[in-house]
Amino acid sequence: MWLSKQMKPAVQTTDADLGVTTIAGDSVGVVTRGEVRALPVYGPGGYVWLPENGAAVLVIKGGPGGEEQCVAGMKQRDIPREMKPGEVFLYGPGENSVYLKKDGTLELRGKVAVEGSLTVNGDYYKPCECGAGVV
Repeated sequence: MWLSKQMKPAVQTTDADLGVTTIAGDSVGVVTRGEVRALPVYGPGGYVWLPENGAAVLVIKGGPGGEEQCVAGMKQRDIPREMKPGEVFLYGPGENSVYLKKDGTLELRGKVAVEGSLTVNGDYYKPCECGAGVV
């Protein structure tokens, strides 16, 4: 009976924490309550993201005692003013962005490079050679 009074309750752990990245890349270092290194980065299917140093990120903890951790995302930037539910806005460094709107519009901002073939309204795009060969 006296032994049961001597036992301490298990320390409660959180399942997620907000942290700050200290090492960038695909194997991240993050400070939450202490620094943890070599955390894998997870994201939605089809989306690749590498957090920068100093980014505020969400760290999810799992396994017994929460010792298995991963970086799952970061706080969103400002939402575009006219954005509607269901739309997708991807942004990168600087002013680069891809905006998929509900009405079917695709907005690209920044320097756009196309590799491979490009079709416009079902027809292969062929750049204009206007004035080529004219001296």
